Parts: sequence; structure tokens; C-alpha cells
Amino acid sequence: MNQKLLKLENLLRFHTVFRQLHSLGQRRILAQWNHVFSSAYLVWTAQLCIRPWQTDPLIGAALSQYRLLVTKKEERSQKSQLLSTKSKKEVEVWIGMTIEELARAMEKDIDYVYEALMNTAIDIDSLEAHSRLDEGRIKEVVKMTGMKLKWSKLKQDKIRENKDAVRSLSAFWGKAADDGVMKQTVESIQHAKDAQVPIVLAINKCDKAEADPEKVKKELLAYDVVCEDYGGDVQAVHVSALTGDNLMALAEATIALAEILELKADPTGPVEGTVIESFTDKGRGPVTTAIIQRGTLRKGSILVAGKSWAKVRLMFDENGKIIHEACPSTPVGIVGWRDLPSAGDEILEVESEPRARAVVDWRKYELEQEKNKEDLKVIEEKRKEHQEAHQKAREKYSNMHWKERSFLKYQEKKEQKSSKSKEKEERDSHVLPVIIKGDVDGSVEAIVNIMHTYDASHECELELVHFGVGDVSENDVNLAETFRGVIYGFNVNAGNVIQKSAAKKGVKIKLHKIIYRLIEDLQEELSSRLPCILEEHPIGEASILATFSVTEGKKKVPVAGCRVQKGQLEKQKKFKLIRNGDVIWKGSLTSLKHHKDDISVIKTGMDCGLSLSEEKIEFQVGDEIVCYEEKEVPAKTSWDPGF
Repeated sequence: MNQKLLKLENLLRFHTVFRQLHSLGQRRILAQWNHVFSSAYLVWTAQLCIRPWQTDPLIGAALSQYRLLVTKKEERSQKSQLLSTKSKKEVEVWIGMTIEELARAMEKDIDYVYEALMNTAIDIDSLEAHSRLDEGRIKEVVKMTGMKLKWSKLKQDKIRENKDAVRSLSAFWGKAADDGVMKQTVESIQHAKDAQVPIVLAINKCDKAEADPEKVKKELLAYDVVCEDYGGDVQAVHVSALTGDNLMALAEATIALAEILELKADPTGPVEGTVIESFTDKGRGPVTTAIIQRGTLRKGSILVAGKSWAKVRLMFDENGKIIHEACPSTPVGIVGWRDLPSAGDEILEVESEPRARAVVDWRKYELEQEKNKEDLKVIEEKRKEHQEAHQKAREKYSNMHWKERSFLKYQEKKEQKSSKSKEKEERDSHVLPVIIKGDVDGSVEAIVNIMHTYDASHECELELVHFGVGDVSENDVNLAETFRGVIYGFNVNAGNVIQKSAAKKGVKIKLHKIIYRLIEDLQEELSSRLPCILEEHPIGEASILATFSVTEGKKKVPVAGCRVQKGQLEKQKKFKLIRNGDVIWKGSLTSLKHHKDDISVIKTGMDCGLSLSEEKIEFQVGDEIVCYEEKEVPAKTSWDPGF
């Protein structure tokens, strides 16, 4: 027993010596303890070779306890390291912050930020305390300090608001100075107020003689838009798009407002912009014109806009000249899009093509999820209706014999088929499916927005089947044939092959160069789908001078003695009796006599006696008899698109 205790004591001494050697080796003074190491090593080499703990249970138990203590100690050290990592100080930063703001956020001196920036490629001599840093420089500085980044959402929103303000120095155009404020203008005003952006008012068509710009300004007062002439802060410029008058004044007013508000853009960092227009070029493919609002666009940049992305292959300016970079406020044409984005989409630069694909896929996924949610709502509503109908049917047939129930179901199905066929015929005659094709995305958007104002669905339903950019294709013709619709094209072409195919399939293709001509054509097409209206055309008028009755067999028939005042009375036409301006009877005559002779026509100035088909009507002196005929007149849609 004493020998076992001695072995355990020696083992513990061995562990203590090695632990001291390890700590001393880390402090680089291992040389001072060489004699301790060598003596300990010589003493216990033989015992290590013997490995007594493999056979002795007491020593094995002690070693297992030791391993447990060491493991817990390592776990505590790892937890302490994690806690130290978690306890790193967070620095709230935002894109475009100055050196002074970054130092204040890190609670450091400005010199500390300068020292961190010395290891980067930036020119230190050109920096000042108010110089702004891009995203990469901010990350490098914070990383060198060992702190954690935390992007400030509030600041980002503020930056975005400033960017939106640069984007939308909004100009609202009334339809014309002689028409006042239109519905579209009111909607634009509301959008500008919601976005809290400044307004510049452009009053168009001031070249007309009947133009009244003051009328527009006064009407805008009802929508809290007060012009400078009335003590407000909204600039109003009288312009004419036809003659070009005051267009430069409008540009100067916008620039002056931008300078007053100190709206500026940052030429560094990722590119941001807005799609102004998009179209398909036969030689270049999908092309967009855009305004750059932040950063500098260069060839090879990866961009994302809406549900499409691009690697910039070519850029050109407003004159079609190829350029190599585009700074903020520069209009630029961009070639290299995989798909065609929509006008108004926001352009953002990303670091790589995989990232661009991931962003586009995610956006498409979100839109698909939203559509699925809407579809599920519709399906749920239909399911409830079906359940209710099924429950009613079960209650209806619950007390019937199966033969009687089968016969009734057969009769109902037969009636449903006939009613469905009638409904389909009525629907086809009261529905106008439309396909819209335009030269650019903005034109298509304008036409579709006008169609959204359609408010005469009770007369004829307007159904937008498809819209897109480009010439009319065979797919458009096939789609129009399927839905029995009409194709409208704006500034696009339809080849001879397409037109022949459309004529063979009975599809109408209507091409226009002016939007309001296209809308007028659409109104006419809608009107042609409406049932004709019966209009009354008067032929003659007569006044009743006397009333009496005539005995015919056993009946007494009331007769009116009349004099024709205007036109002529024809017995075969329709008549109406008017008393004090109200029509009290409509129908036909049973007799029309001049003296005792039956005649078919009585002309102006002649006297006659007449009796009506309805004997219960009593005549009164002073009543009027009007002879008229009904004619079918094509109906016109009540839809007013606003111009």
C-alpha cells in the first residue's frame, strides 16, 4: 500500500514539473530550468516506460480524475474566449460617413483613423476631417480596431430619402393650361407628398389663346400646393412643349432648387441609378437608358434592376457616342442586360455575377410567393362556395327517392349547359381582350396606365391579356386568336407574314404612332361591342282640339279630334300621348280618319280623328300626339380617359 501511494505521489510530481516547464517555455526562460528538466526526465524515464497506470487501478482512477479536471479547464478557457469575442464593442456606421463621424463613433481620436488608413491605398494627404469614406474604407478601419460593424438602418433610410429627393424634384404637368388640373396630376401630387419631396410645377400648352395658367394655380390650392405667386414655396413655370417656350427656365428652376437644398451625390462606392426607359435593339439586344445617382458606372460592372441583371458591355451618351464611365447625374445608355427591366426600376451594383443571379432569383421567388398567396385566397373562396353549394344540394335531395333525385339532377345539368352556352356568347360579345405592344417600356406603361382608368365594365369588360416591348410577333397573333382579342401596336411594326397570318386567323392588328389616336381607336372598338340603342325620330306632331266617343258594336271608343301642327301623321308608325310634358302612353293607332274616310297619312294643317289601341286612355283637350319612328343607333362607351 505504501508503494502504491509513493507511485501516485511521484506521478503527481511528474505532472507538476511538466506544467511548470510548459509555462516557463512560453516565457522564453526555459534555459534557466534545464537542470530541473534533465533531472526530472532521467528520474522518470524508466517509470514512463513501465506505464504503471495501465495495470494499477488506483493510479488509473487518479489519472481519469485528472483528465476530467483538465477537460473542464479547457472548456472554461474556450467559453472565456467566446465571451471575450462576444463582448467586442459594436460600432454603428453608415455609408458615406466622414472621418470625424467615424472617430466619434469608435470613441477615438481623428489621428487614430488617419493611422488606420495609412495601410490602405488611399491618399492620406488629400483627406480632411469632413471627407467621406466609402463602405470598403469604413470596414478596414473598424476591422483594424478589433471592433464589430453595425450598419445604422436609420442613417441608411435618411441617405435613401436624400437620394430620393435628388431623384424626384417632381414636376407635375397639367393636361393643359386651358383644361385645369387632371386626375393624374392629383395622384402625382399625393405621391410627392407621401415621399416628402419638393415640387416644381410646369404648366404646359401656354401657347394656346384660351390658356389660363392662373386657373391651374387656383385649383391646386385645394390640394395644398401653393405657388410662389400666392405666397407659397412651389415654383410655377409657364411652358409650351410645342414651341419650346420657357423650357430652359424650367431647367433653371429645378437646378436652383437643387442648389438651395444642397442636394449632392457621391461619385464613389457602388453604383445606384434609375431606369428611365428600356427597349430592344435588333443589333444590341435589351438596352436601357438610365440616370446614375451615386457612384461611377464603368464597363464590366455588374448591375441588378428589377428582375433582370446585366454585365455592362457598352455605354453611350445621349448623342449615341460611346463612353467609358458615367458619373452621378449622367444619362447613359447601357447594353448587356440579360432581360429587359421596366422603366422606374432601381439599378444597384453588385460584386459578382453569382450575386446578381442570386438577387434576381430571390426577387422572382418573392413575387412568386406573393402570387401563390393571392391564388390560395381565391382557391379558398371558391372552395367555400363549393362547400356551401354542396351542402345546400344535400339538404335539397335528402328526402327524395334515388330515382326522383337522379331525374332532377339530370334536368339541372341540362339547364346549366344551356345557360353556360348563353353566358359564354354574352361574355364574348361584352368582353374586349387586348394585347398591347410598344417600342419602349415607358410607352407601354403609359398606355397600360390609361387603360387602368377604364370605369365602364358594366357596359363592356376590357381585359388586358398581354403587354410587352417589341414588334408584333406570331405568338401575339396566336394569343389574340385564342382570346378573340385585338392587337394594338404603338411605334412598332408587323411584318407581311404576320399580317397575313393575322388576317387568316381573323385577328385585328391596329398600329398607331400617337397614343391618343390609339386610345380613340380603343374607344371605338369598345363601342362596337355594345348593343345598339333605339332612338326616337319624330315625324309629326298634332294637338287635340276636341274629344268625343264613337259607338262600334256594343263598345264606345274614345276619339280625339286633332290638327296636325308639324310634319305628318302616318298610321303605320308609332305614336305617343303627351300631357303637361309627360308621356302617358306609347303604342299604335286603331283608326285614322279625315272626315269619314280612313286614310294612312295626314299632313300639316289638316284635321283628323284618331283612336288608340288602348281604349282605357282618356283624351283631354290640349294633349299632344307625336308620331315617331325608332332607329337603331350604335352605342358609345361612357369611358372618358381624360383627353
